[in-house]
Amino acid sequence: DENNRLHTTFALTVAQTGRLSSNDPNLQNIPVRTELGRRIREAFIAGKGKMLVSADYSQFELRLAAALADDKDMIKMFNSGIDIHTATAAQVYGREPEDVTKNMRRDAKVINFGILYGMSPHGLSSATGMTRDQAQAFIDKYFELRQPLLKYMEGLKEKARQDGYVETLFGRRRLMPDIKSSNFMVRAGAERAAMNMPIQGTEADLMKLAMVEVDKKLDDESKQLLQIHDSILVECPESKAKQVGKILQETMENIYKLPVKLQ
Repeated sequence: DENNRLHTTFALTVAQTGRLSSNDPNLQNIPVRTELGRRIREAFIAGKGKMLVSADYSQFELRLAAALADDKDMIKMFNSGIDIHTATAAQVYGREPEDVTKNMRRDAKVINFGILYGMSPHGLSSATGMTRDQAQAFIDKYFELRQPLLKYMEGLKEKARQDGYVETLFGRRRLMPDIKSSNFMVRAGAERAAMNMPIQGTEADLMKLAMVEVDKKLDDESKQLLQIHDSILVECPESKAKQVGKILQETMENIYKLPVKLQ
């Protein structure tokens, strides 16, 4: 625009999970893993005398999955500050946490997040380099340890079949007509969506609640510029950056009382 600022258009009703989506340009998806992506990111700067302050939830989806499934073991790990991926690897491989290698932790991380999207043994073997049999054994062992999570995920598919919808913690629904499709691929896609939407949708609900609260607490010189899935980006005067960081952290961590700590 005339002030050399770049503007996106946020939509509330495009993503089925209820997340905000960004278009023309999509500012939620500026690449970071490639050299070119990092160079592009350097072009995004705050106004004169201002700073960008970003706060994002740590392992948001996994924490919510633990809370929604009432998986007491996972909740306890999160609330005591243990690294969930190392702890999972230790449990699956039958090792002490200090004996877990980087590769073991990586495998556990892949499955911790992948399970929320209905990851198959084939998917796990592709992502980690395990053989298919190893991946199957890993998943079987994982679900022995995470019975409440498995029960919850299976229950979501069943709910979608019975009621025709799934919903977030706050009761926002997504209709699931494809769950009864005669086409296997369509049905499988609907099952994955049924398992994923209540978690990602609850995440989106909490994020919007947090944005509303943050907005009330920021002064006129500071404003929320972007919301990127599990993070909020604020532009504020340099002198207020620490204070804004504190507002973000306190508001986001305490936005709603859950059995699991948000961090």
